[in-house]
Amino acid sequence: MNREQISAIAHADHPIKAPLDDASVRRLLERGLPRGDERVLDLGCGTGEWLLRALAAKPLVRAEGVDISEEALALAGKAARELGVEDRLTLHKTPAEDFASPHPFDLVLSVGSTHAFGGLLPTLAAAREHLAPGGRVVIGDGFWEHAPSPEAVDMLGDFADLATTVDRIVADGWTPVEGHVSTRAELDAYEWSNWGSLASWALDHPADPDSSQVLETANIRRSEWLHTYRETWGFVSLVLRRTPGR
Repeated sequence: MNREQISAIAHADHPIKAPLDDASVRRLLERGLPRGDERVLDLGCGTGEWLLRALAAKPLVRAEGVDISEEALALAGKAARELGVEDRLTLHKTPAEDFASPHPFDLVLSVGSTHAFGGLLPTLAAAREHLAPGGRVVIGDGFWEHAPSPEAVDMLGDFADLATTVDRIVADGWTPVEGHVSTRAELDAYEWSNWGSLASWALDHPADPDSSQVLETANIRRSEWLHTYRETWGFVSLVLRRTPGR
């Protein structure tokens, strides 16, 4: 079973692929869509959960999603048809860094997918290229709440602390107008859901040739979380606007 299939199973009960609960997602979208008739772009949309929620909540919003996964985009299209919003959603199968559009967007989303661009600031540089004047960006990325172990850095990446992360964003020409630091409940719920969904799938499919691999993956990932990064890693989501003159 490949990484994409494992990810799909892991997120079956937590379709937002980040440690955010429904209320947090709703609040971030509200701040990102103040008019209600915006054009929205998600760079690395996966199954389109952010876009689907925006379209369902705002009948005048139009949205486009970009991802390299044909399977994820197919699921996004299916969900859009079921919600009756498919006429306002356009999906593109292309690497997010290669996407080009003839029109700008009022809101650009990239939550939990900054790795596609090589980090936080390169992701913001890509978002800037697509952003309409006065537009907003909703971005979500990790940070270290406490000094991490070398093993945690090797596992998750070389993040900064929260204050340094925000300072770097401001220095890059952005002004935060809203922010949310994922709570311990959100962080734990995300991890328990992911590895619990994997373990449940394996236990429910004992005859499947991938069952033992999936169960082992669930056990390893749960152990890594509990022993290596649970006490040090955090996640911040920000609504950003361009700083005048930058």
